[in-house]
Amino acid sequence: MTTLISRNITLADRRTSIRLEPEMWDALSEICTRERRSLHDICTQIDQERHQSGLTAGVRVFILKYFRDAATEEGHAKALQRRHSRV
Repeated sequence: MTTLISRNITLADRRTSIRLEPEMWDALSEICTRERRSLHDICTQIDQERHQSGLTAGVRVFILKYFRDAATEEGHAKALQRRHSRV
């Protein structure tokens, strides 16, 4: 059984909160680190680009798309290049 974790975020000019599973927060944090952007910046982008879903659903879809894009052959090659450039 997974417990949802609620966190406050700032979207451009307003504060709100979203509830996600710990694994989703971990994935979102990893994306922020990889992209060198804040949680607030990424969530603002998601909020601006989503159409009909709620913010929480928009965040989940964003995370899924991000990692699916990275799972392509090109995405794997870029990840491998990044990994080797850090060593």
